[in-house]
Amino acid sequence: MANTYSQIYLQFVIVVHDRAHLIPNEHKDELCKYITGIIQNKGHKLIALNGISTHLHIFVGFNPKDSIADFIKEVKRNATNFINDKKWLRNKFSWQEGYGVFSYSHSQIDKVYRYIENQERHHKKISFRVEYLSFLKKFGVDYDEHYIFKDVE
Repeated sequence: MANTYSQIYLQFVIVVHDRAHLIPNEHKDELCKYITGIIQNKGHKLIALNGISTHLHIFVGFNPKDSIADFIKEVKRNATNFINDKKWLRNKFSWQEGYGVFSYSHSQIDKVYRYIENQERHHKKISFRVEYLSFLKKFGVDYDEHYIFKDVE
């Protein structure tokens, strides 16, 4: 749309169903490249994408032509189909319902980028549950403990 300008930086956290370790390390790069294509085709700018076998962090310059819910629904749906079509797993792959989304200012881009790029090292020190709860607290998000992603680590 003409004369529409925005600067929206969002970090999404998506989690494998039941927090199972189902994102195969040997296929993570291929999955991330596929998700990058989805994001770019939808008109968003990927800044960082990384995770471990149980979850992914996606950091984007978000285009407001899309709704947040529609964006992440499309990413998860297409990534699920990609993994299942590749038959990387014996059983069907799926993401856990819901997602986390957190907004940042332009001045925080480098810090968030480094954080996402260092997921493997980060999760040797801290569990996903502790990490996720710290995000919710840091951003002042009200939550129900019953609906926090399961932690099997």
